[in-house]
Amino acid sequence: MHRTARVIFCRAAALALVAAWLPVPSIAQLLSSSSKSDTAKVSAFGKYANYSPAAYDGWARSSQYVAARDGTRLAVDIFRPTRAGIVATEKLPVVWTHHRYQRAGAEFGEMFTVLDTMPWLVDVLYHGYVVVAVDARGSGASFGRFEGMYAEKETADAHDVTEWLAVQPWSNGAIGMYGISYLASTQYMAASTKPPHLKAIFAEKGVADQYALLWSGGIYRGPFIEAWTRIVHGLDQETLPIPVDADVNGKLLLSAQAAHKQNRDAAMLYASVPYRDSVEPVSGAMPWRDWTPITRLPEIRASKVASYHLAGWYDRYVRDQLVLFRNLGEAQKLTIGPWSHVQRQGLDQAAEHLRWWDYWLKGIDNGVTEEARVHYYLVGAPEDSAWRSSPTWPPAGTQRTMFHFAQGPTGTSKSVNDGSLSAQASPNAEGSDAFAVDSTSGIDPNPRWSLTAEFPELSANDAKGLTFTSQPLESDVEVTGHPVVHLWISSSSTDADVFVYLEEVDKTGHSHYVSEGALRASNRALGDPGYNFMGLPYHRGNRADRAPLAPGKPVELSFDLFPTATLFKAGHRIRVSINGADAANARSPEPPSRLVVYRGSDRPSRIDLPIVPAK
Repeated sequence: MHRTARVIFCRAAALALVAAWLPVPSIAQLLSSSSKSDTAKVSAFGKYANYSPAAYDGWARSSQYVAARDGTRLAVDIFRPTRAGIVATEKLPVVWTHHRYQRAGAEFGEMFTVLDTMPWLVDVLYHGYVVVAVDARGSGASFGRFEGMYAEKETADAHDVTEWLAVQPWSNGAIGMYGISYLASTQYMAASTKPPHLKAIFAEKGVADQYALLWSGGIYRGPFIEAWTRIVHGLDQETLPIPVDADVNGKLLLSAQAAHKQNRDAAMLYASVPYRDSVEPVSGAMPWRDWTPITRLPEIRASKVASYHLAGWYDRYVRDQLVLFRNLGEAQKLTIGPWSHVQRQGLDQAAEHLRWWDYWLKGIDNGVTEEARVHYYLVGAPEDSAWRSSPTWPPAGTQRTMFHFAQGPTGTSKSVNDGSLSAQASPNAEGSDAFAVDSTSGIDPNPRWSLTAEFPELSANDAKGLTFTSQPLESDVEVTGHPVVHLWISSSSTDADVFVYLEEVDKTGHSHYVSEGALRASNRALGDPGYNFMGLPYHRGNRADRAPLAPGKPVELSFDLFPTATLFKAGHRIRVSINGADAANARSPEPPSRLVVYRGSDRPSRIDLPIVPAK
């Protein structure tokens, strides 16, 4: 791997947020992909040819400061396509990203830009687009202060940049956005401000509900935000980015970086707001209401910005993007691949972006809005038939099917109980399984920030809690949609954090990760989110909703697991594993010494799986 590319990859690995790893194609490869002799028009999922010409063969980069409405100077990189070394004179559509991790940097004396971290953008340039990257305020070479993820001033900046780009002499006024993770969520926030010239976004693995990310189920995800804070602190205050062109002596860059010393500490900020209605004392804002896309659904929908959501089954934001898809109208597409947060292998990024932008920014009728709006990968299916399509989500015909917790042993697990999982409800009124909570339980590292989808084998974690395992499946079973678990529990304490894993056990007895969900028992109250939540249990998480447990008294917990599309193979087994801690990924109070899970007709603990009937 090229040295600069290797450095970029390492930086992405540390963040698990910035750029997806792919073998970086050469310019010759990119040119050959868009200059085939075949002139037939092709526009299908992941394939695109001859609807718009690759009329350019290079690019010219420039950079400058642009002032936001409050005068804060934002650093902007502009890449304009060239032909035979001559910069395009035509007015072209512009696509840009609101970057939190430095729009451009240097390692070992070599500069890297968004064209290095997202190499598919080169093909976009060749097809007649101006590509732009902007350092968010408080980061990179931009001035200003970071006040919190997607805070009001940062979001206002997105509106201002969009409208500035629209009136530049090289712009045709049609603006789009691109980017992954933080760079995806800024697109939803930008759309919520309804910039007149923002026509289309392409948001890859972006969060919608910040509270559900950082206080998932009422459980603080401290390790993630603490690691993120350390990394961005280093980028904002210790790692020099590339200055803008006019800053020849670097004085402005040093001044901007000095301003970054006033940046808020994100981990401290978000640890201080444990409830969805918590007020952050420094800003006076309610971050979970004011600084998150999920509360801006009406505004995003009213903007009429066309939205392409790119998600991964093993990404922590996949449910968020499905919720957005269900709530933002008709001008949308959704693709979900077999990826964790920084993966996207197997998808032609340039083709999908160009299809979307050619239609919405150039007015090319390429049929992208006439095909199925949803494409998803069925994990475990043969590779040549794993990609599926559907006009809706969930796919039509999906049947909710209950699997009940039952008595063991099954001889498949060394867990405390080795219970069974049955499609038949228990005829017995009462049954239960108790275990001592092991505070070392958990999957390390968190698979949903992993660089690979090769997750650890889970038998060791299964042994620290309870398991419920089915008999070997007589035929393949397709689970596509949102699993929901209903647990009757009691605790030796006044609270408990409950972590549930959905697993596939192969013929050798190895247990493989499929999905997970969690809930703090005191956060069990159900409510109405005020938008389409697909019928899933919703926990509002306001201070008034918290209800401590009475030690030893059973209560029911209902919560969803991350959605999935998984083909459980014939001869394999379905397993549900339950633990009382996730040491690597959650900040829990002192766990209870003992948890009891009830089963039987009086307190029927079970998992509700969305199954697609075999054809």
